[in-house]
Amino acid sequence: MDNLNDRIVMPVWMLGLFVVVMNTTMFNVSVPSIINDLGITSDLGSWIVSSYSIGYALSTVIYSRLSDIAPIRRLVAIGLLILGLSSVLGIFAHNFALLLTARILQSAGAGTMAGLGLVLASRYIPVERRGRAISMIAAGSAMAFGLGPIVGGVISEYFGWNGLFVVTCLVLAILPVLLKLLPKENPQPASFDYWGAALTVINATSLLIAVTQQSIIWLLISVITIVIHVLHIRKAKGIGTFVNPEVFRQPGYIRLLVVGFCLLIINLGNLFLMPLVLANLFHKSEMLIGFLIAPGAILSAALTPFVGRWLDRYGNVRFLFIGTAVLTAVLALFMTALGSSPFVIMCGYLLFSPAFSATLASLNNQTSSILPRHLIGSGMGMMQLIQFFGGSLSVAICGLLLHKMSGITLEHAYNHVYQLLFLCPILAIAMLGWYYSSYRKKIQAHKLV
Repeated sequence: MDNLNDRIVMPVWMLGLFVVVMNTTMFNVSVPSIINDLGITSDLGSWIVSSYSIGYALSTVIYSRLSDIAPIRRLVAIGLLILGLSSVLGIFAHNFALLLTARILQSAGAGTMAGLGLVLASRYIPVERRGRAISMIAAGSAMAFGLGPIVGGVISEYFGWNGLFVVTCLVLAILPVLLKLLPKENPQPASFDYWGAALTVINATSLLIAVTQQSIIWLLISVITIVIHVLHIRKAKGIGTFVNPEVFRQPGYIRLLVVGFCLLIINLGNLFLMPLVLANLFHKSEMLIGFLIAPGAILSAALTPFVGRWLDRYGNVRFLFIGTAVLTAVLALFMTALGSSPFVIMCGYLLFSPAFSATLASLNNQTSSILPRHLIGSGMGMMQLIQFFGGSLSVAICGLLLHKMSGITLEHAYNHVYQLLFLCPILAIAMLGWYYSSYRKKIQAHKLV
């Protein structure tokens, strides 16, 4: 098995992940134009974003799980080719059916970057340098979330929304580089649980549709398929199943899953709300909204090398507490001073974005350190799925809450939603405290031995 030159591979990987994640936020600012150009309803227009988010979350865990039985190089080639070629299709999409098809196909390939990046770092980079690599991945995502609205606004204004697909075609340029640099693997032959993978897709998709459409029927479908999935795992006794129950038995893993779920609820909920506040309370243009959000994302990327070294030197748990505390403070600021000035949002996000990036990096790094090597693919894949599912759920719930509170002033409605978001870091801190108490006991027991 070859060594990995992580000093070259990880920056290239971060670039690819930056493009993939930005493909979500670029389209957010262009949905109104797409609705007008194609003559579709706003409900249909929302699927341009949500279909990509749902597919991205699911393909992330599928690629991670496949890495246990297939070479990473092969999976990267398949994923980036699907993403690149579907982006070419999107350039020529001039009706809703073709546009939605292109977005769904994009999501099927996009998960390769998020899913396999953590597996690659966990499998090939030594523990003493792993924090640096994982923080780089987190920074790529954070910067993409911040810069996506700017890029989307500029391209849509001057080249039309079809031009957004050109940006994603850039992944075809980095594919040859990654194929040359990634290690050659010879994984052990193993079976793949196709039924389990299909049930996972149905479970997550039906639950998200149930929330977004407020549908009892879809909720029943979700509950029934989850029961079928549990029976499927029990029948196989967890051996070779897509969702490996063994990962949930790892000490502290479930608590870290809850923390990851909360973090993405906070991040995507905040990124959904900030543009709405800036547009509806302060009447800022799409491009100016992007420029107000961008400094936080740029600062997050600039701090990446330092965060990585700090994680490797001081450990993950400390940064999990510090980062979550900062996120809590920023949400408290938004709850109390949201309507006073747009610069409150800009300054708050200057703290929020680096804190989220560092916290997510330390969370993923800590999770990879507690998983045995044979569970890294399934364990990190499940962590990614739970995180992105939390983010998708957050956007849907925030939108529903704002709709339900249409009878009060916008400022009060946004304040109430931020009050609910504020509960998430509180829950995350409680989970971290629980995790740390058992983590400290384990270290003390190890010292005694």
